[in-house]
Amino acid sequence: MHFKLIIAFVEDTETTRVLDAAREAGATGSTVINQARGEGIQKSKSFFGLNLESQCDVVLLLVEAHHCRCILETIAKAGQFDEKPGTGIAFQIDVEDAVGVSHQIRALCQKVEDEL
Repeated sequence: MHFKLIIAFVEDTETTRVLDAAREAGATGSTVINQARGEGIQKSKSFFGLNLESQCDVVLLLVEAHHCRCILETIAKAGQFDEKPGTGIAFQIDVEDAVGVSHQIRALCQKVEDEL
């Protein structure tokens, strides 16, 4: 099986919605790294030296390559990445090799068999 890694930077208030959407679209697991921060085109505002930016989470999804685009589009819609600036971004990268995913491979194989 060929895997891709979806990396999404999501507003922390939207993480649960994005994770639920990813699972419905076919993701079999995820890793969330909390309390990341970043900037877009506009620099973050500050008030007496304190940044007023919202926290974001980094969501990592190791997914089967055939499901990747669907999952990517689904989480973008759930997180409203294209509708509202600053809500998040997501992208995919190829994974050359992975270990520790045999349980996911079995689940994906069963899903493909059920679809056929």
